[in-house]
Order: sequence, then structure tokens, then C-alpha cells
Amino acid sequence: MAEPTETTVLGDFDDAELTAHGVTSRFFRRDGDWLVRSDGPDGELTDYRIAYTFGWEPLQQYLVAFPGGRLQALGLAWDSRPAAEGGQRWLHLYPNAPEMGPKHPLHWTAPDQTWNYQCAECHSTGLRKGYDLSNNRYATTWAEIDVACEACHGPASAHVEQAEAVADGNSDAWSQDKGLAITFGQARDARWLIDADTGLPRRSTPRASRAETELCARCHSRRGQIHAWQPPGRPLGDSHQLALLEPGLYHADGQILDEVFVHGSFLQSRMYAAGVTCTDCHDPHSLELKADGDEVCAQCHPAARYATPEHHHHAPGSAGAACIGCHMPQRKYMVIDARADHSIRIPRPDLSAEIGTPNACGQCHAERSADWATASMQDWYGDAWSKRPHYGAAIAAGRSGAVDAPEQLLALAADTHQPGIARATAVELLQPRLQPEHLRALPPLLADADPLVRRSALGWLEAADAQLRHRFGMPMLDDPVRSVRLAAARALAPLMRYELPAPERQALAAGLRAYNDAQLVNAERPESHLNIGLAEMAQGKAAMARKAYQQALALDPAFVPAYVNLADLYRALGSDTEAEETLRAGLGQAPDSAALHHALGLLKVRQKQPQQAIEALRKAAVLAPDNARYAYVYALALNGQGDRDEALAVLTKANRTSPADRDILIALVTINRDAGNSASAASFARALQERWPLDPQARALIKELEP
Repeated sequence: MAEPTETTVLGDFDDAELTAHGVTSRFFRRDGDWLVRSDGPDGELTDYRIAYTFGWEPLQQYLVAFPGGRLQALGLAWDSRPAAEGGQRWLHLYPNAPEMGPKHPLHWTAPDQTWNYQCAECHSTGLRKGYDLSNNRYATTWAEIDVACEACHGPASAHVEQAEAVADGNSDAWSQDKGLAITFGQARDARWLIDADTGLPRRSTPRASRAETELCARCHSRRGQIHAWQPPGRPLGDSHQLALLEPGLYHADGQILDEVFVHGSFLQSRMYAAGVTCTDCHDPHSLELKADGDEVCAQCHPAARYATPEHHHHAPGSAGAACIGCHMPQRKYMVIDARADHSIRIPRPDLSAEIGTPNACGQCHAERSADWATASMQDWYGDAWSKRPHYGAAIAAGRSGAVDAPEQLLALAADTHQPGIARATAVELLQPRLQPEHLRALPPLLADADPLVRRSALGWLEAADAQLRHRFGMPMLDDPVRSVRLAAARALAPLMRYELPAPERQALAAGLRAYNDAQLVNAERPESHLNIGLAEMAQGKAAMARKAYQQALALDPAFVPAYVNLADLYRALGSDTEAEETLRAGLGQAPDSAALHHALGLLKVRQKQPQQAIEALRKAAVLAPDNARYAYVYALALNGQGDRDEALAVLTKANRTSPADRDILIALVTINRDAGNSASAASFARALQERWPLDPQARALIKELEP
């Protein structure tokens, strides 16, 4: 980030133009300033002065100052690569979006493109966001406009004093750490050796700290901030909540999909497990790799063994012979920025065939099948590589709702040889499918060495009664990592409705205050206030919850979850009139929201207005065809009005996309039974029992249907 000058501005502002999404923007100079004429928040073409440049290569973005202290990042960027590589041009960062008008969440004037929230924390040093909720304004400041030494090493006044003393002739002024608050000597002093027995690299001393990787991860990860000011050197979970292997972010096997900024990938790698740290490969000061190309890998993996056709089976010098080609395939983000997958994995085309994930072979050989790639690897390496269990299968099963998903997810969650981020993902995927017997696995998960696993396991308390919540959750309020403590407080919030011993009530109240504070780190976001409202409602504080939901809507009048939860609050208070007014206001802002139509349909069911209920529930099911719950409720409403055939059609279609959904299966059993379709009812009952073998309702239905 820099102020615009003749040397910092790379883009062509000599009356250059770019047309994208029906808007022609012009880049020009006036009175010594750099300006762009483009569509503003009202859709009108307006002249905007460039306040700052942002980035350098392979592209440069530009920031525009808006009222309220906001800096907005233009969706138009300069491709700073050489012309021979396709650069030296203006481009739109979302060229394939179907539309990019001012109401689009990624339009450059929208909150998701506000630098103060989205970018600033990682691109300046000593940043104070300075957001004032009461006035909806920012007063953002920084110690240094760019990333500087103190961003990683902490306050450096002692370092400066020692340096000045040395400059004055006192050669003994340097302390061992040179006055730096944070140093990484443990990582710097380690060496990588070749094990004489295995021929594989090993670290000279075990990694005793994650400080280096977790410091880098504060910016190089997909995460949410939970603490406003955290000195370097603390665990990542004290300042941020790391995203897990979520749909839309990662493929089921953990390969990168959306822009996830490295750390979540690296945690999956055998390199990380073996003790590799960021600075083994990267020079943090020059921002370059420590060696060129494959030589950076050859620091630990001898070229004589790996840089040979016998290993890579490709022509020397070809893309397939390069380490990164097979083990760190790249994806392009921001149109041209190629970023390598740091999970550093062996290609698994067999998984591509099994669960539909990509593989490095297919990236180069797009015309060939995954089976072809699997056969080629079998010829080269035998079958040991494909027999190694991979967590991707369990995560794919969990995402799809496969019949055996709970068993696979439980096994993955308990397997401490697998990456913690994958195990934590398994724990979260299992939560909606929890059965009482699964809670036996909870104590070891809450005691797991990885805070990601502990954090996710606390979500299981949502399925536990108050006694189990208290027993398992209260000790977690003292967890050493803040993100885990916050998860514990949120899970325990309903206990505030009960009589608790004074020390426990005080501890939980303090935990819930910390939870609210964590949400208010991003007080400008409606999601933060929704989370506060949910926690307040869990405690039985309806007035405080309503205030939080209304604050979310004040920040974003189109924020659907706040309408849904505010309407549900009114329902709980017995005011269907206010609930309906809230839902209809939401539909005025978001007429295609399945969640709002579904909530309105449920309200109409309660009001005994069946035709209006069915119409609203139908809209929800059509707008969200993959949502089994919407289909189930719609089908029950149809059946309740005597339209049994249509109800069965809706349920049968939903069963094809969600074959393990318990409610869908039970409805198919009971409605078919009542219709006299005994064979169909028995078939679905057997599927129910296969999926839920200990379910007494399934057993009872099977017994009833047996001849």
C-alpha cells in the first residue's frame, strides 16, 4: 500500500478505458491526481480520485476514499506483468460474474470491498481499525503504511537502541535476540538431514513451537479476527478463527478451491507434520523463495533421487518434471495471480474417480480420464500410494449425506495421524447427524492436542442436554486458546437460564462477554450482531437479542438471517403479527430468499392458512432445491391438505439428493404406509434402518410393516 506518486502508480492513466459489465471506465490525470471515472454506489458514472495504490505484482489495485473514513478497492486492476506475458492492461477482477451492478455484494462500493475491514489488517503495520458503530464511521490509523519489521517482530524500540549503540562504537550492545520482542531462532537453527536408513529428510531437532507458522498464518490464511489487538508470538487461535475445509473454500479432499491463503492447506501437508516451517522455503525479508524452482525442494529432497525420469516419469525440463507441477498445482485468483496449493500432496486421480476432486495429472492432461491417470501411476509406482487412506473420502461422504457418513467421520475425527484441520472438519460435519451414542467420543475430542478439534467438538454440545453441557463444557472455559474458550461460552449460553453456583455463573458470564467482544471486533458486519443476538436469545434475553438483530439490519437492510431470526423471536414472544411484518419486510429486500419464504410458510401453518402456507413453502423448495428440510416441510403441508401423490413426488425427489435424511425417510415410510403402498413403505423402512440401526422409531416401523 502506498500513496500515489509517479513511481508507485503502475497503471495507465493516460485516458485509458476499459468496458466491463456494461460500464466503460476511464483512467486519467487531472491537477496532478490520478482519477477513474466509473460507476458509483448509485450506478452513475462519477469521477473518483485514487487515494492509495494497493499491491505491486502481478497486479495493482487502487483505493478510493468514501465518506465515513472508508477506503473502497476498485474492481478494476492493472495487470503489471510484462506485455509479453499478457500484462500491461486494465482488467476486471470479476469478469465472469453474471452481473456486477451496485447491489452486487462484490461491487467495488459494497462493504465486502471496504479496505478497512477486508484488507487493512494484513497490509499495514500497527493498524487500528477505529470503527465507531454509533456513527458508522472509521478512523483507521497505522504505524507504518506497509508491512514492516514490527508486523512480525513486535515493538522494536530496544532493537533500535541497541543498533544505535553499536553504530556509536559499542560492539557489545547487541543482546542475543538483538532487542527484538519476537525472534525465530528455533526455526533458524534447525537443519534438515537425510536419514541414512530411509533416504528421507528429517529435521535435526523436533519442532518445539508453531510460533513461526502461526505468525505467518495471521495473514496467510482464510480466517476471521476475534481479537482487536494481539501481539506477535501468540497462537493463531488467540487472535483469529481459522476456516476449516468448508464447501466453497476447499474441495472435499482439502485441495484449494476458493482463495484460502496457504495456511489451511499447509496444515494438511506431510511437510508441516514433519516440522517444516515457512522460512525453510521462503525468505521473509526478500519475499523470494530461498532457491530457484526445484532447487528449493532439493534443499531436503536430493535431486539425484527425485529430479529423475525414474521418479517423475516426464521429459526433463517439462512441466510434469517440475516438483510444483505434480505436488503443488496452481489455481489463478484475481484472474491472473497463480497460487500454489501448499498441501504438497501426492496426486490422487483415484479420488477424482471416487469423489470428483481434481488432480494434478488432469490439470495438464485435461483430455485424459482419471482412470487413465490412475493406471499410469499404478504402472510407475505400484499400488501403495492409492491404498493409503485419505480423509477426502470421509469429508465427501459427510458433505453428501452418505449412509455411512457418520461412521467415516467418527473414524477420521479419532485418527490422530490425520491433519487436525481435516479431523476438525469431520467433527463439524458430524454435528447435524449426531446421535446419543456419538457423544461417547466427545471427551477425547475435547482433550485433543489440536485446538481446531477442541473448538469443533464444542459444537456437539448443541445436541446435549443441560447436564452434559455443564459437565463437558464448563472446564473448556479455561482452555489455553481463546477461540476454544469462545466456542465453549457460546455452547454454554443456555445454562444462563439455570441456577448455577456463583463462581460458575461468573465464569460463564465473563466468557459470554468475551464472546460479544470478539464479535464486535468486526462491529461493522451484520453477521457479528446476528451472532450476538443468537447468544443472547440462547440465554433467554429476548430484548437484547432483538436489539442485536435490528442492529444487523441497520447495517445491511438485505441481511436475510437477521429477518429470519427476528421473526422467530417474535414467534417465541407470541406475536405472529410482528413476525409476519418482519418476514414481509425481508422479502421486500430479498424476494428470492428461500429462507424467508420457508419461514413465512411455517408462520402461515401456525395461522391455519394452508393455501398461503403451501405457496410459500413451495417457493422455498423451488428456490433451494437441494435443501432437504424445505422439501420435507413442503411435502408434509401437501399431505396435510390431501395431496398425497404430490407429497410423495416431492419426498422421492428429495430422497435422491439426500438419501440419508432421516426425516425424509420416515415421511416416505409413513405416507406410503397410509396410502397402502406396503412394498414402497417397507423398502424405505429398510433404508431407514440401514442408516439409523439403533433408532427405535425405525425398528418400530420395520416391525409394523413386516408381514
